[in-house]
Amino acid sequence: MDFYRQVGKLALGSRLRRLSERLAEDAAKIYSLYDVALDPKWFPVFYVLSHQDEASITEIAQIIGHSHPSVSQIVKEMKQAGLVNTDKSVDDARVSVVRLSSIGKQLIPKLETQYLDVTQAVDDLLSEAQHDLWKAIEEVEFLLTDKSFFDRVQKVRNSRERHHIEIIDYSPEFQNDFKQLNYDWIEKYFKLEESDYQSLNHPDQKILQSGGHIYLARHNNEIVGTCALIKIDNDTYELAKMAVAERARGKGIGRLLGQSAIAKARELGANTICLESNTVLEPAIKLYQTLGFRKVVGQPSTYERCNIQMELKLV
Repeated sequence: MDFYRQVGKLALGSRLRRLSERLAEDAAKIYSLYDVALDPKWFPVFYVLSHQDEASITEIAQIIGHSHPSVSQIVKEMKQAGLVNTDKSVDDARVSVVRLSSIGKQLIPKLETQYLDVTQAVDDLLSEAQHDLWKAIEEVEFLLTDKSFFDRVQKVRNSRERHHIEIIDYSPEFQNDFKQLNYDWIEKYFKLEESDYQSLNHPDQKILQSGGHIYLARHNNEIVGTCALIKIDNDTYELAKMAVAERARGKGIGRLLGQSAIAKARELGANTICLESNTVLEPAIKLYQTLGFRKVVGQPSTYERCNIQMELKLV
């Protein structure tokens, strides 16, 4: 117990596994007490088959929430113990159905008595506890179905790392980063076009001198993302050349860059921000939508790869 008090919530899975192992040990003794030759891990499958004439392995897996291979292995073990029989489905020969054997059915009366006693013992145990473990388990299982524990840890990690991401202004020393980050994603999905070469090789002349702006994302002293705000006229700016290094994706860097560009456009008095993209870039399109951009039909694009245009109205 000292170990778990020391480690605390980091050992949640290990502590639950220890509790499960303790209950499984007692379960084996309880089956022996009632003279029931049943491995505790077989119980969910046995229970399903004791309440219906037959079921496929897939159906059992869905009912008890186990994987198909896990149920298949349990059925194999139960068949070796003589508790179940398997046959091909009458409706579909590719599907195997499982039934309790005569030996398996003989266990049902003994188990019904065991069920009553075990249920009473569980009720007694829970009544002695300050907190309702059964309801807590149900609640946690529901919450993990909505969002897995892995996803929750990943979200916390990304949030923590986001605090270490700096959004900085462009300067000539970052020209190669600006160019290479965009080269990487364009060449992965499309091909570089003349407009790309012009703006990426000459950002000062093509973007900054005409009233535009470039942002860079820096993480651990490394440039991992960028985007440009290109001036179209006094009321309109284009969000362009957004790129995030593959190794740094999932940290919300694109959102931070987009928010910075939008804030800058507001500061400059813009009424509209437009952008051109391609629907194959699904994560990018979703990001733009969450930032408030909506699909529009604009002037023909100078880019061959463009198949969607979007706008964000600031006023």
